[in-house]
Amino acid sequence: MHTQALAGSPRIEARKPFYRILYVQVLIGLVLGVLAGHLWPEFGAALKPLGDGFVKLVKMMIAPIVFCTIVGGINSISDSREVGRTLVKSMALFYLLTALALLAGLITVSLIQPGVGMHVSVSTLDPSVAAKFSKQAAATGFADFMLHIIPHSFFGAFADGEVLPVLLVAILIAFGLSRAGDDGVVVTRAITSFSHVLFVAFGFVMKLAPLGAFGAMAFTVGRYGIRSIGSLGLLILTFYIACSVFVVVVLGTLARLNGFSLWKTIRYFKEELLIVLGTSSSEPALPGALRKLEQLGCRKGVSGLVLPMGYSFNLDGSAIYLTLASIFIAQACDIHLSWGQIAAMLGLMLLTSKGAAGVTGSGFVALVATLSVMPDLPVIGVALLVGIDRFMSEARALTSMISNCVAAITVSLWENACDRKVLARELELSDTLKDAAGPKTSETKAARKDAPWISTTQSAA
Repeated sequence: MHTQALAGSPRIEARKPFYRILYVQVLIGLVLGVLAGHLWPEFGAALKPLGDGFVKLVKMMIAPIVFCTIVGGINSISDSREVGRTLVKSMALFYLLTALALLAGLITVSLIQPGVGMHVSVSTLDPSVAAKFSKQAAATGFADFMLHIIPHSFFGAFADGEVLPVLLVAILIAFGLSRAGDDGVVVTRAITSFSHVLFVAFGFVMKLAPLGAFGAMAFTVGRYGIRSIGSLGLLILTFYIACSVFVVVVLGTLARLNGFSLWKTIRYFKEELLIVLGTSSSEPALPGALRKLEQLGCRKGVSGLVLPMGYSFNLDGSAIYLTLASIFIAQACDIHLSWGQIAAMLGLMLLTSKGAAGVTGSGFVALVATLSVMPDLPVIGVALLVGIDRFMSEARALTSMISNCVAAITVSLWENACDRKVLARELELSDTLKDAAGPKTSETKAARKDAPWISTTQSAA
């Protein structure tokens, strides 16, 4: 009865068995991981290598995929000034979303007040927790962050596997190829062919996603335990509420103003979001999200720039965490902050939320970096959060992932680089077409012809 997504659209003749659908397998892996970690904590904690191994496999593929996507995308743009416009509009949108995310965290924690009444004495907190992250936090200054974008060598960008250095190298090579004549055409074709191979290989890696999600979730529950939430459960609930409000109100409004549905977009990227939930990292979802943005009618040259940039400049989940955690520490330690102090803290967080990008545990590191230069808040207060940080990392990653997908579609629409007809049809037909075993319907194929920049990459994946 649900095989027709639009009136008059053709029926899907065949479907995969439900147990062969990736997001169903990931859901099963998550449930089994929670059970294994809860029933056999030591066994669950020992499964950490499964989750870590899957994330490392995906990170191995990210750098070349981002490079090929950006090089091919920029070469498809006839006007080089469009790249500059895309970068400027993306950064403007990222900073606006970050500011709104900071405010969302501030308003939510001020209303619910999860730390009020705890009366924690700073002298009773463990200073070693803050010291552990101090060295990482010291390297998160904005100037250091900008210098970190430049790799030590051409191949060093790929060896480190970080997105921004690869992004810089890709942009330089793309502009070089566009002015290299026939030699540039030959290299561009080679890169495009290599991109198809990479996406096929990535498809094989993604078959391990349920196993990775199982191992990561079993480790989280087994290592920290559901009981570790304890008295700080209200803080976790407050954070999840703040993230939900940001997604529904801010991102929902942004999507509505640009003529597409937030809920259908979330549903379209459900596989990627479940993987983010299971691994507490948004990196494994990057290649799949790039491919799906093309399927939605977004030009590769624009979406391929915006999404990787967002992974470093649009960490809205971490931004919410910064204000919420800072005010919570103030509430728990009975420290009163004036509105002037709070405003100064928000301005500082606009920088520290970017400076920690690419650092493992970036949300926690950015928090330490912020408190280190805030004389009114004790850095040692992060000891209150270390035991439950893992339970909030999933929401940080999910919020940032949803925000970056919405931002990529939005900027593509602003640049007239997204076919609205294809976007609407893909979002509407996602439930019936994503899980079909057979080929796409003729209607969908016809719709995709309206967006000539959509490559054949997605079919290979």
